[in-house]
Amino acid sequence: MSDIATIMKDGGSKMDKCVEVAKDDFASIRTGRANPALFNKIMVDYYGAMTPLSQLATVQVPEARMALISPFDKGAMASIEKAIRESDLGVNPGNDGVVVRVSFPQLTEERRKEYIKMAKTKGEDAKVAIRNVRRSVKEALEKLEKDGAISKDDLARSEKDLEKITGDHSSKIDELLKHKEAELLEV
Repeated sequence: MSDIATIMKDGGSKMDKCVEVAKDDFASIRTGRANPALFNKIMVDYYGAMTPLSQLATVQVPEARMALISPFDKGAMASIEKAIRESDLGVNPGNDGVVVRVSFPQLTEERRKEYIKMAKTKGEDAKVAIRNVRRSVKEALEKLEKDGAISKDDLARSEKDLEKITGDHSSKIDELLKHKEAELLEV
């Protein structure tokens, strides 16, 4: 019986990770206002090594449409600026020798729809990942039953629990997506 519990717990924690990744992906999609999480996935070419921006600078948001990025090493300023310009944020940063300023223009209706489409794609990717976890857990449970370690009743009960866990995680993704869509449509 502990085999079932271990497999189910492992599957549940993998599904939790899928939800966390989706949350991070949604945070990296730009809305009308600046947010430090937008810069989480930006990688900077720092002396030949691709380094996350968060390890090279602090990001502050003094006002709704402005982000200030203060590099720890002023020599990295041009690389940081280039990485932000080439990212999918659609912004044009500038620097004054001390900080990199990123001002976020008002989102157009077309751009909002594009971001909503991107959010839906990321949400669907997360659900696919959850279903892949479900499939591997189900295969592990079926193998236990085939090897005689658990009965058909235990398998049926476990599969029912697995469906509930999968449904719960999928609905969390739907909730996150709904929240992100509302955020994007907010003017």
